[in-house]
Amino acid sequence: MSKPGLYLITLGCAKNIVDSESMAYLLKSSGYQIVEDPKDADALVVNTCGFIKPARDESLSVLRELAAQKRNGQVLIAAGCLTQRYGVEVARQVKDIDGILGTRRWMDIVKVVTRLRNEKKPQPVYHLPETTTIEREEHGVPRVAIQGGSAYIKIADGCRRPCAFCAIPLIKGPAFSRAPQIILDEAQKLQQQGVHELILIAQDTTDYGHDLGMKNGLARLLEDMVLNLKGSSSLKSANGGVRWIRVLYTYPGHVTDELIEVMARYPIILPYLDMPLQHAHPKILRKMCRPTNMDWVNKTLEKARAAMPDLTLRTTFIVGYPGETEAEFQTLLDFIETTRFDHVGAFPFSFETGTTSEVLGDPVPEQIKLERYERLMEKQRPISLEKNQAFIGRNLDVLIEGYGDGISIGRTYRDAPEEDGMVLIEGMFPVGEFVTVRITGVSPYELIGVAEGDSTIMKDSNLG
Repeated sequence: MSKPGLYLITLGCAKNIVDSESMAYLLKSSGYQIVEDPKDADALVVNTCGFIKPARDESLSVLRELAAQKRNGQVLIAAGCLTQRYGVEVARQVKDIDGILGTRRWMDIVKVVTRLRNEKKPQPVYHLPETTTIEREEHGVPRVAIQGGSAYIKIADGCRRPCAFCAIPLIKGPAFSRAPQIILDEAQKLQQQGVHELILIAQDTTDYGHDLGMKNGLARLLEDMVLNLKGSSSLKSANGGVRWIRVLYTYPGHVTDELIEVMARYPIILPYLDMPLQHAHPKILRKMCRPTNMDWVNKTLEKARAAMPDLTLRTTFIVGYPGETEAEFQTLLDFIETTRFDHVGAFPFSFETGTTSEVLGDPVPEQIKLERYERLMEKQRPISLEKNQAFIGRNLDVLIEGYGDGISIGRTYRDAPEEDGMVLIEGMFPVGEFVTVRITGVSPYELIGVAEGDSTIMKDSNLG
């Protein structure tokens, strides 16, 4: 008898990718096999995103499409952020959903699937604990997701920050950190599996260890990880072992001197700082319930750039926040011009019920939000181009992500997957491996280069 099939779709951020991989691990351990066509599946699982309305709409659309195609004997489960917050409403809008699984009960996926498949007339099964419940038991399940030559490691979940615009605490609950030794063991196993880049993720990585009584927990974890991987000096052999450790989602005010010092000390920790600032005007930041001390931001970025001369800075901003005036928006544009980030993301404000910003309403017209978004990105475009132009003529290590039609694409240390730019390289190279590339041209969001030194173009039969 063939194994039952699992069709799994992941929507949203990298943190959801990790949750999906954990669910897949449990189901595969119970005898399921991943299938590419939903028609071949016995269990259909959608790990939804519910962060903002466009993400909710996409999640509902995918669920409706699968529900419309569902055949007798298949079970459809909606998991993740959307269902944690709006589970009953999701089941009402998509009639053929069989199970609803919350964000903090991903480890019960086998129990829910088995129950549904064994019932003759499945009804919606709700598995939605209160988000105030903290589940620290990991059940021996890796909290990682391998993507080519890279892997995400989730070091914590939930969030204790009071950001007025954000529904994540309502969805994920309070912050809790995973045990350091478990994370270190996962990093070692990923290295043994040939992963070259480890990407540490959480809702707020700089909050890591606070609930465990640790001070400077992220800095301590990073240093222990480097030493646990046998030291950065032994990891520089050609394409051998972990060569990059990248940190995402750091919080303003909590990028400490100790963290900067550890990042600067070990070359394996990339000089890449992702600090979502959301705005630059103290009045708007105060309304957002975000740190308002822009002097701290400027001084911290100065320290980081002094310690790491090749530092790449990434941030994100919200435009059109309730009450944002033209003058306040101009302060944000001036800050971008002065600070000169390598990468900037921006989002028009999205009104979210249940957040503390709900009382502010959504008074900025959509047309003005979009116009400000365009102006912000137009302000950043020549800065990104200038930053890229500084690399013309330099050799950079590039981690290959794909190839086709005689061209390979990859990422440098300056680029996080799914977030930043890419490098276009003539020739086709193995996915998941490093190639040394001389940069010959740029655009605002891409580098163009040719392979250097002993980088060897592979024949199609050797590519994988």
